Amino acid sequence: MGMRDETFTHSVPTGQEAAKAAPARLRRSRRQRRESWKDLSFALPALGFLAVFLYYPLLNSIYISMTNWNMTRPTQKFVGANNYVWLLNNEDFYHSLKVTLLYTVMDVAGTLGIGLLLALLFNVASSRLFGFMRGIVFMPHYISMVVAAMVFTWIYNGQYGLLNSLLNAFGFDSVGWLVDPSTALPALVAVSVWKGVGFAMILFIAGIRGIPMEYYEAAAIDGADRVRQFWHITLPLLSPMTLFLLITTFISSMQVFQSIDIMTNGGPLKATNAIVYWIYTMAFVEFKTGRAMALVMVMFVIILVLALLQWWASRKKVHYEG
Repeated sequence: MGMRDETFTHSVPTGQEAAKAAPARLRRSRRQRRESWKDLSFALPALGFLAVFLYYPLLNSIYISMTNWNMTRPTQKFVGANNYVWLLNNEDFYHSLKVTLLYTVMDVAGTLGIGLLLALLFNVASSRLFGFMRGIVFMPHYISMVVAAMVFTWIYNGQYGLLNSLLNAFGFDSVGWLVDPSTALPALVAVSVWKGVGFAMILFIAGIRGIPMEYYEAAAIDGADRVRQFWHITLPLLSPMTLFLLITTFISSMQVFQSIDIMTNGGPLKATNAIVYWIYTMAFVEFKTGRAMALVMVMFVIILVLALLQWWASRKKVHYEG
């Protein structure tokens, strides 16, 4: 009983000990608060930057999309979801969405497919000729889309364009590449693929050279030919690079504008009237800013959802070495 009393007495601090411990706890609490404010002071510039250049513009855009703002009128009226209802009941919206998605599918498939083929072809470190060819293929990546669109406008010209001149030289009739609804969109896709395929090729080459040769040697010992090595080694280990290119090319393609503005102006017969070009027309030609901003918000949600779906669907098929 005496032992238990002694233990109990030592486990409970006396009033004097509690009085001494209280200032220490208070000092620790003050020091922790100072450190917290210090950490926050380092984060404030970044938070301020995000607030000014991201959060405020986003919230302001959402508000504008719910107004009848027209650049020809000084006032604007809050109309709620009317712009979104008008948009979802407009056939032009679904047509522009179809054009945009079709362009995106062709651009992504062409850029990644041709880029991978060229990477497999030019992945020869010791060949100066192939090194030179890699530089030639990559060079269009540095050319602005404005310049590329102007050059291809001349190439596609129905009367004196280079492409039709070559067709005529081989006995074929001229094609109205940019005035025929069936060829205008593929012609625009070709410009984007020509510009982007070099970048995809370089990344694929970097990915291929990062694959250890031991994998191929082991597969060869097991009797796997080049085709099987490609399908079971190269392609799976290139999946991280493929996913990166897939998402970045997808987002870029969904926002196609410059080539349409320079080469077709959304025609012929709205065959190339992609969503971003329609936003531009609605905002700066028709001056219907509220409706244009509603379309911007819808476009933002569509791109975000589709990009997340791509990432979610691909994450189980992406293989990281080790």
